[in-house]
Amino acid sequence: MKIYLYGIREDEKEYLRQWDTAHPDVEIDYTHEIFTEETAELAEGSDGVVMVQTQPYSRAALKKLHDFGISKISVRNVGLDGFDFQDLRDFDFSLTYVPVYSPNAIAEHTTSLILRLLRRVPEFDKKFANADFRWFPTIGEEIHGKTVGIIGTGHIGSVVARIMAAFGAKVIAYDIAPNPALENLGIYVDTLDELLEQSDIITIHTPLAKKDIHMIDADAFAKMKDGVIFINCARGGLVDTDALIKALNSGKVGGAALDVLESENDVFQKKFDKIEDVKDPQFQALINRDNVIITPHTAFYTTTAVHNMIFDSLNDNQRMLEGKAPKYPVDISVE
Repeated sequence: MKIYLYGIREDEKEYLRQWDTAHPDVEIDYTHEIFTEETAELAEGSDGVVMVQTQPYSRAALKKLHDFGISKISVRNVGLDGFDFQDLRDFDFSLTYVPVYSPNAIAEHTTSLILRLLRRVPEFDKKFANADFRWFPTIGEEIHGKTVGIIGTGHIGSVVARIMAAFGAKVIAYDIAPNPALENLGIYVDTLDELLEQSDIITIHTPLAKKDIHMIDADAFAKMKDGVIFINCARGGLVDTDALIKALNSGKVGGAALDVLESENDVFQKKFDKIEDVKDPQFQALINRDNVIITPHTAFYTTTAVHNMIFDSLNDNQRMLEGKAPKYPVDISVE
């Protein structure tokens, strides 16, 4: 049995070594390259593949796997928006993912971003860099007493809800499928509009389906309170970035923290000589603002999460190859 892995990073190698040592009956091989039509050739002779990337999984590349007789794919992350499920159905693939690699990591990162914006940490950092240690006028605010609106209350959103409640915030939430573990708390509102209108802080924790592209658009921003704090640690495509920039310009959004961007593939996981060399106009319109924080899709990035991404994806790929039911299957019959 042989499993081939794509897009292996340096931080994953130790956990890959640990899994390999514990499974001497499975041969593994890998590349640092992401999965493309060209790199698909590397998996020839393998039985299953494990991948992770934010770039799309092309039909031509998937067809090559199919032609090699490979039908078991595992992704070591939660995001599935890079796949066209019709391609997976056409080539008779089975797919697994890792839905719960570390909700705490992303929830804690979300909390840190909220705190940094409310306490105006980026502004203090700039003042310190200029040897300005005066307090005024950089006065902050508290989470306690604020209304925090959480869009999406799955594994991550539910942890955020509990953290915000512990801070003394009034937590409200919207989800098309309410979490039974939270329903007895009485935090759910009936519509997304209610959440947008009532919240002082809004954080989004939903997957990105085609129907949800630009869920937060100009109309959504218009319904929010003036000066709202907006956090996105989910998927860049959920937010109309141009509409966000306009809302920041007008003061409708008082501060934004983004761990994901619509155009992040052109920016994240790359090294530039200077910030001006980043050619993405949306990034440039955001990065130099005192009330905007951007992190490079690292909300998940902890040792716990990386371990779970490697182990859970490989375990499920092995289960499928052995004819067993995987722990985290994806229903590719539903778009």
